[in-house]
Amino acid sequence: MKVNIHPISELRSRYRKAILMLADFLLIAASYTSAWVILVRRISLADSMPTVLAGGLCFVVIFFVVYWIFGMYESLWRYAEAHEFIKCLLATIVAAGIFTGVTLAIIQPPRFSNRIPITVYFLSLMLAGISTLFLRLAYRAYRTARNGVKTAAGMKKVMIVGAGATGGSVLKELSHGPRHRYDVICFVDDDPGKIGRKIQSVKVEGTTKDIPRLVDKHGIDMIILAIPSAKNSERKKITNICAKTKCQIKKVPDLFSIVTDASSIVSQIKDVSVEDLLGRDVVDIGAKSSSFITGKTVMVTGAGGSIGSELCRQIARLSPKQLVMVDISENGLYDVQQELFRGKLSKETLHAEVASVRDETKMELLFRRYQPEIVYHAAAHKHVPLMESSPDEAVKNNIFGTLNVARCADRHIVKRFVLISTDKAVNPTSVMGATKRVCEMIVQSMDKASGTCFTAVRFGNVLGSNGSVIPLFKNQIASGGPVTVTHREIIRYFMTISEAVSLIMAAGELAQSGEISILDMGEPVKILDLAESLIRMSGYEPYKDIDIEFIGLRPGEKLFEELLTDEEGIKKTQNQKIFIGKPIDIDPARLFASLEEMKESADDNDVHKLAEQLHALVPGYGTEAAV
Repeated sequence: MKVNIHPISELRSRYRKAILMLADFLLIAASYTSAWVILVRRISLADSMPTVLAGGLCFVVIFFVVYWIFGMYESLWRYAEAHEFIKCLLATIVAAGIFTGVTLAIIQPPRFSNRIPITVYFLSLMLAGISTLFLRLAYRAYRTARNGVKTAAGMKKVMIVGAGATGGSVLKELSHGPRHRYDVICFVDDDPGKIGRKIQSVKVEGTTKDIPRLVDKHGIDMIILAIPSAKNSERKKITNICAKTKCQIKKVPDLFSIVTDASSIVSQIKDVSVEDLLGRDVVDIGAKSSSFITGKTVMVTGAGGSIGSELCRQIARLSPKQLVMVDISENGLYDVQQELFRGKLSKETLHAEVASVRDETKMELLFRRYQPEIVYHAAAHKHVPLMESSPDEAVKNNIFGTLNVARCADRHIVKRFVLISTDKAVNPTSVMGATKRVCEMIVQSMDKASGTCFTAVRFGNVLGSNGSVIPLFKNQIASGGPVTVTHREIIRYFMTISEAVSLIMAAGELAQSGEISILDMGEPVKILDLAESLIRMSGYEPYKDIDIEFIGLRPGEKLFEELLTDEEGIKKTQNQKIFIGKPIDIDPARLFASLEEMKESADDNDVHKLAEQLHALVPGYGTEAAV
């Protein structure tokens, strides 16, 4: 951000050192002169003038040299802390010692030793030290006395939430920041004992409930959440309060990041993310997967996508024997390959294969070459509206791509095959959801007669993934709007990419044959509330600065997503955040016979017949396919 600096302020900054040196010269000279006037009133100045002039010159030179060596003219005294004043005191003591020694040894002739009291030197030193220190203290107090002082042009008024150690560190670093771009006006904290107290002259003016009132009172531009140890539920509550204002909202990272990162806290401050609005703590359930992955050959299909690439990152950290990344998109695959190479993964361990899961011959070749022990199948078409207009492509890629990889896993006796599924597979209203439900049916059917453990993982929308609603909203806000929402009442379950991958990793280790793992995703989020919060978090007012348009449900889209079918039921696992949907009865013979017919329709790109076959095969699929 470009900051406009007032010409007078720029002039003061340029000549700050010279002005301070001039002030010190006047104070030091006055201190020396005053000591003579006070203590040597009866001495003839004519007799003592050589000593006075020589001592005065020596006095000023010694002080200036010592102060310069101690860096007294390099410090920004308006931001000075205790150690700066201690340094000033030490410099004064050193200068006093040098001056006293030089004076007694060289300047003062013996004939004056009985007539001029030695106290004149000690008094002049004391006056010089006190006056120069007081100058700096007074300047510091003046610049930090913020009550009633108008914020300079180009500066942002800041409120800090959290008057603890982190909040104090943020205030200190902002005050020392380049060109002083931020003016911290007040703190808020929910600890009643801190209300009314001050941190570096900045007052704790209320609790988080007072944020809207204080924002209006002071004209706050930015709110910084300095509460790294807060639970996500608490963070959500505070973030929602802040989102009611038009302020830009920032946050310091979690406490672990602060402890492990050597950089400054301010350098780690980032925008408040949508994860802070989830209303639950981010779940990490993949930690036990180390022994399951270490030393194994692992294959990930769809490795260049959002979920696939994060899977590869987490697997790479667990020391696999080999990591085989498969994707038809060369760009995404190349990016994650280069990232993992930078992470010191060797070429003998990491293998990137450009291949389509629709090509059974190529998949068979890869399985024969690498003999994977664990397969994570993430390759799929996932965009609901696009698949409504291209149901043949959804069937070819999602259904028969899964069937190809699953058959290869069965033939090569892979230990575990984990299908990445979606909540849209439950009572699907879209082609994409219906095809993913068929994928689950394939996995559960093959598990019954295979030496491979087949399992599936089902979760909701992933925050920040390619094509998800959050990047869309952010781009629309950056473009000035409008933000497009399909329906006022539409809701979705959300999870972070790390949570989704943690679930996948845990399911690969914990789930039994034919089971579908489901994450406790908390309460669903209303998309309209999400859009409004994102607009406010960006510093705008919904419907005023950035408009919201309702464009209607897209083809295949439904208002409410579900995580379980009525038949599946649910049971707990040893991990309280993971639940299992029990396998439902599927007739494998009927399923695979239907798939043979569907394969012919897909090869002929007969979308009408594919729609009929999907409706017949998938219970609960009740919409008309778009053609």
